[in-house]
Amino acid sequence: MKKQPAINDLLQVMAKLRSPTGCPWDREQSHLTLRRHAIEEVYELIDAIEAGDDVEMAEELGDLLLQVVFHAQMAQERGAFDFEKVARHLVDKLVRRHPHVFGTTKVKNVDEVWANWERIKKAEKHGTRHARPSALDGIPKHLPALLRAEKLLKKARKAKLLSETKPRNKPGKTALAQELFALVEFAQSLGWSAEELLCAEIKQRERELRRREKRAAR
Repeated sequence: MKKQPAINDLLQVMAKLRSPTGCPWDREQSHLTLRRHAIEEVYELIDAIEAGDDVEMAEELGDLLLQVVFHAQMAQERGAFDFEKVARHLVDKLVRRHPHVFGTTKVKNVDEVWANWERIKKAEKHGTRHARPSALDGIPKHLPALLRAEKLLKKARKAKLLSETKPRNKPGKTALAQELFALVEFAQSLGWSAEELLCAEIKQRERELRRREKRAAR
């Protein structure tokens, strides 16, 4: 007898775990209680990738897939969507956003690929509650502060909301890394969280950039 695809087994196992005769822990979970687990699994996957450990990578990818299946099962139970809809949405999106592969669009380089991706994504969301009228939209608010700052600056530069400036004396990477670490250490010595300080500064800078964007649009 031919075995069914493992993904079907996984979906059935997840449904059983959430059933009245399943696991008490799995049954009491919600989208909210699981939200931090997805972040942890991503970080563990990154560790495996950087270690070049294929065994660990396969396991961590499985743990990350479990998060997708878990959320899809809970959504199916409340009549919102199921795993099939998640997968179909992803397939359709990948095809739609790669017209140079699945269509007749021609591209010269990766920059044009990204430009098409952003243009198509913006058109998809236009007129919906997920529309992104600002060039600064789309940055996950729960990103670590340093990553959020980098994404904000990148988007602001791309939208020409920041002028390009080059330091007169460019420090080496090691010196800059040491300075960043020293700032964290200094904040900690004062009883402050460098993460929280940077988060607060990002919010202030983002407000100013958005005001600048609106003035430029007038």
